Amino acid sequence: MPLALAFIVGGVIILFVERRSFQPRVESAQAMTWLDALKVGIAQCFALIPGTSRSGATIIGGMLFGLSRRAATEFSFFLAVPTLVAAGLYDLYKHRDLLSASDVPVFAVGSAVAFVSAFVVIRWLIRYVATHDFKPFAWYRIAFGLVVLATWHFGWVHWQP
Repeated sequence: MPLALAFIVGGVIILFVERRSFQPRVESAQAMTWLDALKVGIAQCFALIPGTSRSGATIIGGMLFGLSRRAATEFSFFLAVPTLVAAGLYDLYKHRDLLSASDVPVFAVGSAVAFVSAFVVIRWLIRYVATHDFKPFAWYRIAFGLVVLATWHFGWVHWQP
């Protein structure tokens, strides 16, 4: 039940960060130092724990290290770009025998549409996160973790691979 516990612990950490009162040292991602970036990068490593969101780990970690909500969110998305590009290129390389030159237009259109839609959604999300907290998400994580534990405990669902 490590996944359920990760959900619950993650929710409690989010509530802790949201309840503490602090004045951010860094208001924008452009004002971050290399040390700030390193700290957020280390926080990103917690996403290796099953049930932990990469963006959640970097945003909450950034806020713990003194970044404003907006700066932490912006930097979280900046960190995602190389990871997603590398994962996509690796997947293409791994499945290269299934691809042909006739697939290039489909990939080009798909990539362009994905870029535009991601740009629109990320702009909206950064504005939303700048004015709202993560408490509802934290309570959702705790409730979901408790539901998983209850279904496992009572034998309603067998959570085995």
